[in-house]
Amino acid sequence: MNASPALTQYQIPLQPDPSAAVAKFLKRPPRLFIGGEWVESKSRERISVVDPATGREIASVADANEADVDRAVAAARKAFESGPWADMLPADRQALLWKLSDLVEKNMDELAELESIDNGKTKFMATVVDVAGTRDYFRYMAGWATRIEGSTFATSIHGPPGVKFHTYTQREPVGVVAQIVPWNFPLAMAAWKLGPALATGCTCILKPAEQTPLTALRLAELIAEAGFPPGVVNVLTGLGETTGAALVAHPGVDKVAFTGSTPVGKLINKSATDTLKRVSLELGGKSPVIVLPDADIDSVIGGAANAIFFNAGQVCCAGTRLFAHKKVFDRVVEGISTAASSIQLGPGLDPKTQMGPLVSREQQERVLGYIESGRKEGATVVAGGETPSSPGFYVKPTVLANVRSDMKVVREEIFGPVLVAQRFEDLDDIAALANDTPYGLAASIWSNDLRAVQRLVPRIRAGTVWVNCHNFVDPNMPFGGFKQSGFGREHGRAVLDLYTELKSVCMAI
Repeated sequence: MNASPALTQYQIPLQPDPSAAVAKFLKRPPRLFIGGEWVESKSRERISVVDPATGREIASVADANEADVDRAVAAARKAFESGPWADMLPADRQALLWKLSDLVEKNMDELAELESIDNGKTKFMATVVDVAGTRDYFRYMAGWATRIEGSTFATSIHGPPGVKFHTYTQREPVGVVAQIVPWNFPLAMAAWKLGPALATGCTCILKPAEQTPLTALRLAELIAEAGFPPGVVNVLTGLGETTGAALVAHPGVDKVAFTGSTPVGKLINKSATDTLKRVSLELGGKSPVIVLPDADIDSVIGGAANAIFFNAGQVCCAGTRLFAHKKVFDRVVEGISTAASSIQLGPGLDPKTQMGPLVSREQQERVLGYIESGRKEGATVVAGGETPSSPGFYVKPTVLANVRSDMKVVREEIFGPVLVAQRFEDLDDIAALANDTPYGLAASIWSNDLRAVQRLVPRIRAGTVWVNCHNFVDPNMPFGGFKQSGFGREHGRAVLDLYTELKSVCMAI
């Protein structure tokens, strides 16, 4: 695929050299974190870690096998059933999570740099979004450790004469949890999984995505430094089809928490049924951005551009489908296209970069393939649609117009900086258009007509509906999907249900 003329003239800068601390970390030998120790894998297989900005290998990690999984599960089971973690007071779990958050803050610059060269995102974004969010999430979940509660209730049990019953419920940790996280927000997603599991008293085996293992390994060092007992958190690097599959199938794992693609989520759900594990899934999306005719166009342009181009479009709830009313469609598309064309591509460690590369060559080729599919099916490329001449995995922010609902680019999750734009006329039809997808993770509505918004929100089949904003999450706001976007809710009080069992106690007195 040839580069567009504008991009041919634009030279992608070189990736700056890493800091001394990061360079030292990258030279570490491949190790797994099991039972509080750094151990060699039983497998001799290694996985290359590649800088997406250069296409060059910067490190390698182990591809953990079934024997490694057995060791990690045994360590997590031992920590759960005996030792200091099993007897630890909630306030002490809270203190450990706070200490971990402080260590994340102390090492923020290094973590952001690792996240940038591993994933491709800018160091600035990794600092203010990923690492800061990780710190804040651990602090938020620390508070829940001392707030887990049951309830007492009246019963109408007919027992022997004179016998009364005292009945109540209590929440207990579900046990050993396998946590499989994606490559788009590696550190933040690790926090989303570890935070509630540790607050409730579970023990964990964390498997980062094979493309982005670095911050999970650095986080393991901080977990040990914080003083978590051995075996409470174990980190296994490896491929999904090897390490991940072994974790999901292992009879010693009580629950699987997965964030990633819908096809992989379906495989995990099927595999987990053999041992009847508890499963929570946060999967793909094809989120609509609905622009009503009265919306503030300047706000829409900035908000919709950020909804799709944030993190190079590698966001499960990215606003990938734009539905703008015919009265404002041309202005909105023109504004977003202008914004797309002004975004400066470059390596994540360059402070001038506004958008980094995609995570891998495979992902770059996937996104470019979707753009070409849209062209062939009749879509108009209004902006972008190409890649610059660079060894890195870049794709120019792209806007496709004149799309139809039956096109592949409209139906399937692209997971890249590609917006597909459609116009609509009838307000009564927009909910059906927005819901015409197997996904249901998120949506946004842009309007100043409160009555229209309130009528539309209940009709949108999505776990989160933003109004006059998009892609904003908070630790206290439940997050998860409808339909094939998964099940279970992360964040807030709701996440406690994913990591606890509810026990009823009936006592004759």
